[in-house]
Amino acid sequence: MNDIKQSTLIVLNKTKFLLSILNDELLSNSTIPPYKSSIGSHIRHILDFYHCILNTNSESEIDLTLRRRDLLVETKCISAIGYYMEIVNELEKSNFDFDDYVFVVDDLGVGKIKIKYTFGALLAQAYSHTIHHYAIINYILDGLKISIDDPDFGYNPTTPKK
Repeated sequence: MNDIKQSTLIVLNKTKFLLSILNDELLSNSTIPPYKSSIGSHIRHILDFYHCILNTNSESEIDLTLRRRDLLVETKCISAIGYYMEIVNELEKSNFDFDDYVFVVDDLGVGKIKIKYTFGALLAQAYSHTIHHYAIINYILDGLKISIDDPDFGYNPTTPKK
């Protein structure tokens, strides 16, 4: 298995663990300042990013602005687990050529633009994006007085250890 794909599956597995310790109330709680976002909104956002990647069109184009934004994924653990399983199953059975070029459509604040990537580079970006959102989730967990037994949750592997 390609290292990028393996790393992606390992980091996404943390979503499954997180969902196993939450209930719907904690998943959807949006009371923690300053942004008052919920764990569920971050999980949905992470999974939507991968969903877009897995839905490459016939022109090798991936539109990151076409996210599902399913509110049930943000509020119901069972829906979030189902979406997680859908993404992981698709990733596991995929046979991507990580050196192939894809065109990523995104909106960076000035309208949609198309950017040329390799598929491997896009998955590496998704990996970092996932960890970034895990860091925010970790902040929310702390505000909710929930601790998880994973000292690496929300930390990039390159982060220096004390």
